[in-house]
Amino acid sequence: MPSKDRVAYFYDGDVGNVYFGPNHPMKPHRLCMTHHLVLSYELHKKMEIYRPHKAYPVELAQFHTADYVEFLHRITPDTQHLFANELAQYNLGEDCPVFENLFEFCQIYAGGTIDAARRLNNQLCDIAINWAGGLHHAKKCEASGFCYINDLVLGILELLKYHARVLYIDIDIHHGDGVEEAFYFTDRVMTVSFHKYGDLFFPGTGDVKEIGEREGKYYAINIPLKDGIDDASFTRLFKTIIAKVVETYIPGVIILQCGADSLAGDRLGCFNLSIEGHAECVKFVKKFNLPLLVTGGGGYTKENVARCWTVETSVLLDTELPNEIPENEYINYFAPDYSLKIQSRNMENLNSKSYLRYIYIYITSFALTFYNFLQVPPDFYIPDFDDDELNPDERVSQHAQDKQIQREDEYYAGENDNDHNA
Repeated sequence: MPSKDRVAYFYDGDVGNVYFGPNHPMKPHRLCMTHHLVLSYELHKKMEIYRPHKAYPVELAQFHTADYVEFLHRITPDTQHLFANELAQYNLGEDCPVFENLFEFCQIYAGGTIDAARRLNNQLCDIAINWAGGLHHAKKCEASGFCYINDLVLGILELLKYHARVLYIDIDIHHGDGVEEAFYFTDRVMTVSFHKYGDLFFPGTGDVKEIGEREGKYYAINIPLKDGIDDASFTRLFKTIIAKVVETYIPGVIILQCGADSLAGDRLGCFNLSIEGHAECVKFVKKFNLPLLVTGGGGYTKENVARCWTVETSVLLDTELPNEIPENEYINYFAPDYSLKIQSRNMENLNSKSYLRYIYIYITSFALTFYNFLQVPPDFYIPDFDDDELNPDERVSQHAQDKQIQREDEYYAGENDNDHNA
């Protein structure tokens, strides 16, 4: 029998306190709700809980341009009227507003994904979870789609220091365009995105024919779907494609973006997945027994996001949860039935069998067969680093990371979640 997976879970209570604005669909408060649900089911007792470090500007600039990072650091709601040109240049505004503690918010969620990648690299865990991460639309020098810093790209860059091939999988309803774009020209990262694709649906990219270029040709895979896809159609397509990808690409590590806006009833979504269907994808990826980094992403019906990511935490811990939600600080959000599961809806599935067969055949017969002719990128050796030579602004020492582990009792003190005395 394989040994039990060691799961590291990253959370900082401050990440749920930021406010995008009164009519903005992104509600980071969903992260507090998720965390309290995880605690109420006592899942924290089966994981190591870490408060992530706040990513340094120099770490963020490993992907983003230094001037963009510096502007995010400097801009505030009170000063934004002085920077009309820069706001337009960096795409800050309605979708990506400037709000209080914007930069600290970015530092926390990006720091969580970077720390998760480092713990995996150092074989200190088998699975790392950062539900605050997964902001897959941010570009090198601009914000996009509620995303400012692309923590996924930063995490992948970290993983590439130790792994020859990284597989990125995205089940958010929106195309993972920022991650795909960052690695479009390399064979070191395979990106696979399952998403809604159609007229006027954000971000407008992710056609099945977008397959990468130059060295990255055939290393971007897009599965464009239509409204109403259900559990059976989605999971069948997901399992067959991902099994083939893992078999042919032979990744050393997987990063899985679990955007919950692909659930039925999402405020911005139009798919028809139940939580069981969504979580089935997580369960399937876990079975490959590869180092696994799991993040959040979209999700705009808060109580369903919390339900989904709690169930998926339990899946990663091989733990069954009772359907009745235990008492917790946010219990009233789950009224009237106080149950964990949500069902799919009575919604027409516009993905015909012939359409799904076309997608499957296109990807497996056209794109993936090229691996028979392409050489899989080689494994490589990583030189040993001397910890004393590492720039402290670029890498947090293991001693410093270990100091961030939470005592269990800190998580029973309600408001004390947000204290920075760990």
